[in-house]
Amino acid sequence: MDVTFGGSAGKDAYEHVRGLLHPAIFNHSIRVWIIANNAAAGLSLTTEECDALAVACLFHDAGTATEYDGPQRFEVEGADAASDFLAERGFEPTLRKQVWEAIALHTSPGIAERTGPLTRLVRLGVTVDFSGNVGEADKELLGLLRQFPRADIELVLGNAVVAQAVMRPSKAPAASWPGGLLAAHLANPKNPGVNEAF
Repeated sequence: MDVTFGGSAGKDAYEHVRGLLHPAIFNHSIRVWIIANNAAAGLSLTTEECDALAVACLFHDAGTATEYDGPQRFEVEGADAASDFLAERGFEPTLRKQVWEAIALHTSPGIAERTGPLTRLVRLGVTVDFSGNVGEADKELLGLLRQFPRADIELVLGNAVVAQAVMRPSKAPAASWPGGLLAAHLANPKNPGVNEAF
Protein backbone atom coordinates (compact mmCIF):
# COMPACT_ATOMS: atom_id res chain seq x y z
CA MET A 1 0.00 0.00 0.00
CA ASP A 2 1.29 3.44 -0.92
CA VAL A 3 1.72 6.28 1.56
CA THR A 4 0.12 9.60 0.65
CA PHE A 5 0.94 12.94 2.25
CA GLY A 6 -2.21 14.98 2.77
CA GLY A 7 -2.55 17.34 -0.19
CA SER A 8 -0.29 19.26 -2.52
CA ALA A 9 1.70 20.95 0.28
CA GLY A 10 2.36 17.58 1.91
CA LYS A 11 3.56 16.14 -1.39
CA ASP A 12 5.81 19.15 -1.93
CA ALA A 13 7.15 18.82 1.62
CA TYR A 14 7.97 15.15 1.01
CA GLU A 15 9.99 16.02 -2.09
CA HIS A 16 11.65 18.95 -0.35
CA VAL A 17 12.88 17.23 2.80
CA ARG A 18 13.86 14.04 0.97
CA GLY A 19 16.83 15.88 -0.49
CA LEU A 20 17.84 17.51 2.80
CA LEU A 21 17.48 14.98 5.62
CA HIS A 22 19.66 12.04 6.57
CA PRO A 23 17.84 8.90 5.29
CA ALA A 24 17.15 7.67 8.83
CA ILE A 25 15.65 11.03 9.83
CA PHE A 26 13.68 11.14 6.59
CA ASN A 27 12.22 7.69 7.27
CA HIS A 28 11.43 8.67 10.86
CA SER A 29 9.59 11.77 9.63
CA ILE A 30 7.47 9.64 7.32
CA ARG A 31 6.75 7.19 10.14
CA VAL A 32 5.65 10.08 12.36
CA TRP A 33 3.27 11.17 9.60
CA ILE A 34 1.86 7.65 9.17
CA ILE A 35 1.20 7.33 12.91
CA ALA A 36 -0.19 10.86 13.29
CA ASN A 37 -2.41 10.54 10.23
CA ASN A 38 -3.77 7.24 11.51
CA ALA A 39 -4.56 8.83 14.89
CA ALA A 40 -6.19 11.82 13.18
CA ALA A 41 -8.79 9.64 11.48
CA GLY A 42 -11.36 10.25 14.22
CA LEU A 43 -10.73 13.97 14.69
CA SER A 44 -12.59 15.37 11.67
CA LEU A 45 -9.68 17.51 10.50
CA THR A 46 -10.29 19.60 7.40
CA THR A 47 -8.47 18.79 4.18
CA GLU A 48 -6.21 21.79 4.72
CA GLU A 49 -5.47 20.74 8.30
CA CYS A 50 -4.49 17.25 7.10
CA ASP A 51 -2.19 18.83 4.55
CA ALA A 52 -0.67 21.03 7.25
CA LEU A 53 -0.25 18.01 9.53
CA ALA A 54 1.74 16.25 6.81
CA VAL A 55 4.01 19.28 6.48
CA ALA A 56 4.47 19.45 10.26
CA CYS A 57 5.45 15.78 10.46
CA LEU A 58 7.79 15.92 7.49
CA PHE A 59 9.49 19.11 8.72
CA HIS A 60 9.57 18.28 12.44
CA ASP A 61 13.29 17.38 12.33
CA ALA A 62 14.18 19.61 9.37
CA GLY A 63 16.24 21.77 11.72
CA THR A 64 18.89 19.03 11.68
CA ALA A 65 19.49 19.63 7.96
CA THR A 66 22.43 21.78 6.92
CA GLU A 67 20.10 24.10 5.01
CA TYR A 68 18.22 24.95 8.21
CA ASP A 69 21.13 24.97 10.66
CA GLY A 70 20.55 28.48 11.96
CA PRO A 71 21.21 30.05 15.37
CA GLN A 72 18.06 28.76 17.08
CA ARG A 73 17.30 25.34 18.55
CA PHE A 74 16.77 22.76 15.81
CA GLU A 75 13.07 22.56 16.71
CA VAL A 76 12.63 26.30 16.15
CA GLU A 77 14.64 26.30 12.92
CA GLY A 78 12.43 23.50 11.58
CA ALA A 79 9.29 25.30 12.72
CA ASP A 80 10.36 28.51 11.00
CA ALA A 81 11.18 26.61 7.81
CA ALA A 82 7.80 24.88 7.77
CA SER A 83 5.93 28.13 8.41
CA ASP A 84 7.75 29.81 5.52
CA PHE A 85 7.09 26.77 3.32
CA LEU A 86 3.35 27.02 4.02
CA ALA A 87 3.30 30.80 3.57
CA GLU A 88 4.72 30.33 0.07
CA ARG A 89 1.72 28.09 -0.65
CA GLY A 90 -0.91 30.51 0.62
CA PHE A 91 -1.73 28.97 4.00
CA GLU A 92 -3.36 31.31 6.51
CA PRO A 93 -1.33 32.59 9.49
CA THR A 94 -3.51 30.73 12.02
CA LEU A 95 -2.77 27.34 10.50
CA ARG A 96 0.89 28.22 9.99
CA LYS A 97 1.09 29.05 13.70
CA GLN A 98 -0.36 25.64 14.57
CA VAL A 99 2.28 23.94 12.44
CA TRP A 100 4.99 26.10 13.99
CA GLU A 101 3.87 25.09 17.48
CA ALA A 102 3.63 21.41 16.51
CA ILE A 103 7.26 21.38 15.43
CA ALA A 104 8.70 23.73 18.05
CA LEU A 105 7.08 21.78 20.89
CA HIS A 106 7.55 18.22 19.70
CA THR A 107 10.38 17.61 22.20
CA SER A 108 8.41 19.17 25.09
CA PRO A 109 6.49 16.41 26.91
CA GLY A 110 3.59 17.59 29.03
CA ILE A 111 3.24 20.76 26.94
CA ALA A 112 2.78 19.38 23.44
CA GLU A 113 0.04 17.02 24.60
CA ARG A 114 -2.00 19.94 25.94
CA THR A 115 -1.71 22.25 22.96
CA GLY A 116 -3.70 22.10 19.69
CA PRO A 117 -4.56 18.96 17.73
CA LEU A 118 -1.67 19.24 15.27
CA THR A 119 0.82 19.58 18.12
CA ARG A 120 -0.68 16.60 19.95
CA LEU A 121 -0.63 14.49 16.80
CA VAL A 122 3.00 15.24 15.92
CA ARG A 123 4.04 14.54 19.51
CA LEU A 124 2.08 11.28 19.44
CA GLY A 125 3.76 10.24 16.20
CA VAL A 126 7.19 10.96 17.64
CA THR A 127 6.62 9.15 20.93
CA VAL A 128 4.99 6.11 19.35
CA ASP A 129 7.76 5.75 16.78
CA PHE A 130 10.49 5.93 19.41
CA SER A 131 8.66 3.64 21.84
CA GLY A 132 7.80 1.10 19.15
CA ASN A 133 4.39 0.73 20.81
CA VAL A 134 2.32 0.59 17.63
CA GLY A 135 0.46 -2.56 18.58
CA GLU A 136 0.09 -5.73 16.57
CA ALA A 137 -3.63 -5.31 15.92
CA ASP A 138 -3.38 -2.71 13.16
CA LYS A 139 -1.86 -4.77 10.35
CA GLU A 140 -2.33 -2.02 7.75
CA LEU A 141 -0.49 0.53 9.89
CA LEU A 142 2.34 -1.90 10.55
CA GLY A 143 2.58 -2.64 6.84
CA LEU A 144 2.99 1.03 6.03
CA LEU A 145 5.61 1.55 8.72
CA ARG A 146 7.67 -1.41 7.54
CA GLN A 147 8.23 0.38 4.22
CA PHE A 148 10.38 2.94 6.08
CA PRO A 149 12.98 1.18 8.28
CA ARG A 150 14.05 2.91 11.49
CA ALA A 151 17.75 2.56 10.58
CA ASP A 152 19.38 3.58 13.89
CA ILE A 153 17.30 6.75 14.13
CA GLU A 154 18.19 7.33 17.79
CA LEU A 155 21.91 7.28 17.01
CA VAL A 156 21.61 9.39 13.87
CA LEU A 157 19.25 12.02 15.28
CA GLY A 158 21.11 12.36 18.56
CA ASN A 159 24.40 12.79 16.74
CA ALA A 160 22.90 15.37 14.37
CA VAL A 161 21.55 17.52 17.20
CA VAL A 162 24.81 17.27 19.17
CA ALA A 163 26.95 18.10 16.13
CA GLN A 164 25.08 21.39 15.74
CA ALA A 165 25.21 22.14 19.47
CA VAL A 166 28.96 21.52 19.73
CA MET A 167 29.52 24.13 17.05
CA ARG A 168 26.94 26.52 18.50
CA PRO A 169 26.12 25.80 22.18
CA SER A 170 23.37 28.44 22.19
CA LYS A 171 21.30 25.95 20.16
CA ALA A 172 21.16 23.68 23.22
CA PRO A 173 19.87 25.53 26.32
CA ALA A 174 20.45 23.59 29.52
CA ALA A 175 16.81 22.73 30.24
CA SER A 176 16.00 21.61 26.69
CA TRP A 177 16.19 18.23 24.97
CA PRO A 178 19.15 19.40 22.84
CA GLY A 179 20.76 20.67 26.03
CA GLY A 180 20.45 17.26 27.66
CA LEU A 181 21.98 15.59 24.62
CA LEU A 182 24.88 18.04 24.58
CA ALA A 183 25.54 17.59 28.31
CA ALA A 184 25.58 13.80 27.95
CA HIS A 185 27.96 14.06 25.00
CA LEU A 186 30.34 16.36 26.85
CA ALA A 187 30.31 14.01 29.85
CA ASN A 188 31.14 11.01 27.66
CA PRO A 189 32.44 12.27 24.30
CA LYS A 190 33.84 8.89 23.24
CA ASN A 191 30.51 7.07 23.53
CA PRO A 192 30.08 5.32 20.15
CA GLY A 193 26.46 4.42 20.77
CA VAL A 194 23.16 6.19 21.25
CA ASN A 195 23.43 9.35 23.34
CA GLU A 196 22.66 8.47 26.97
CA ALA A 197 20.17 11.36 27.22
CA PHE A 198 18.15 10.30 24.19
